[in-house]
Amino acid sequence: MQYLIYVGKNKENIEHFSNLPLKATFQAVSNSNKATQTIERLRGNNIVITFYEQDDVEKDIAEIKKIRKKLPNQYIVLVIRSFDKDNSLAYLRAGINNTISNQAKAENINEIFDFLKRKQQEQSEQEKSREQIKKFKLPLWKRCFDIVFSSLALICLSPLLIITALAIRIESKGQIIYKSKRVGSNYRIFDFLKFRSMYTGADKHLKDFNDLNQYQTEVEPENFWGVDDDTEIDEDIVLISDDFVISEHDYITQKTQEQKNSFVKLENDPRITKVGHIIRKYSIDELPQLINILKGDMSVVGNRPLPLYEAELLTSDEYIDRFMAPAGLTGLWQVEKRGDSGKLSAEERKLLDIKYAKTFSFWMDIKIILKTVTAFVQKEDV
Repeated sequence: MQYLIYVGKNKENIEHFSNLPLKATFQAVSNSNKATQTIERLRGNNIVITFYEQDDVEKDIAEIKKIRKKLPNQYIVLVIRSFDKDNSLAYLRAGINNTISNQAKAENINEIFDFLKRKQQEQSEQEKSREQIKKFKLPLWKRCFDIVFSSLALICLSPLLIITALAIRIESKGQIIYKSKRVGSNYRIFDFLKFRSMYTGADKHLKDFNDLNQYQTEVEPENFWGVDDDTEIDEDIVLISDDFVISEHDYITQKTQEQKNSFVKLENDPRITKVGHIIRKYSIDELPQLINILKGDMSVVGNRPLPLYEAELLTSDEYIDRFMAPAGLTGLWQVEKRGDSGKLSAEERKLLDIKYAKTFSFWMDIKIILKTVTAFVQKEDV
C-alpha cells in the first residue's frame, strides 16, 4: 500500500490533494506529532510519503526536525507556494528531501511514489543478494577435532610453553605474547597470537639492516592502487607478515611505482633475540595459536590468516574462495614450503589455499598434520 500524509491546516491545499487521482491513500493531520504517530502505524512494507505545508520558516524547521529525529528514513516533501531561494538551504538542513507546488498535478506526485517504489525494490534485491553471498561454516567434525587437539596439545606442551615464556622474559623486556590483527575465514578479523621473537621496538631499526635484505634486488610487481604524492605517511609504522616485514612508507610507495619490491626478509636478522632464533627454527613461536584454535578463531589445519593489508588485496572473485575455509595453524602450502627453503611464490600459495578450501576433508587434514610434524624444522635460519 501507498500513503500520502499531509501535515498542515490549509483547507484549499488539503482539498486539492485529496481530490487528485493518486496511487496512494490520502490522510491529513494538523501537526508533526500526529504525523509521526500515523507514519509509525503505517510503516512496514508500505510506502509512506510526508507532505509538509510551508508556513512560518522557524516553526516549519523545528517541526521538520522533530519528524526527522523520530523517523530518520522518512521521505519528506515541502509543499510550497513559490520557490524561496533564501530559505531553501535551511529547509534542506532540517531534513527536506524534495519540494512540490501546492497546485501540483497527480502525475507529479505519482512519479515520486514510483521512484520510491523502485528504490524499495532495489534495496530488497540488494538485501537478497547479500544473503545469497557464500559464507563458510566450519563443519562439526572439524570443530570437535580442533577442541580435542588444541586442549590435549596445550596440556602436553604446557612445560615447553612455560619455559619459553620465562626465557623470553629473562632475555629481553616486553610482552611475552605478540598480538597482531589477522583476517580469517569469511574475512573475520581476530587477534593472532605468537611468542615474541624480536627485541621490543626492533622494527623501527629496519632500515639499519637494509644490506641484509634478501629481496632488495628482486622485482615482483603487484596490482596496487595509486596514492597522491602529498599523502602523509608515518615511516615508523611497520607492517608484519609471516615471511617479511615492510614499512608502511615503502608499502605505499610500492603501490604507486609497481616496480620496487619492498618486502624485507633479513638473513640472520639481528633484530631477533637468541631465544627468538630457537623458537622460530622449531616453530615454537607459533604454539600460542593453540589458544586461537580453542577459542574458535582458527582451526588446526586451514589457510594461513593474513595481515589486514594483505587481505585487502584479495577481495576479487578469483581469490574470495581462499576465505571460504578456516584459518589454520598449518596448511597445504606450509607443508609444501617448509623444508624447501620457502620457494613457493605468492601466486602458488594463493592457488594452494583455494585448492584446500574446495577440497579439504578429515583425511586430508590428517595427512597435512603428519607432513607438518616431519617438515617443521626449517632448513634456513631466516
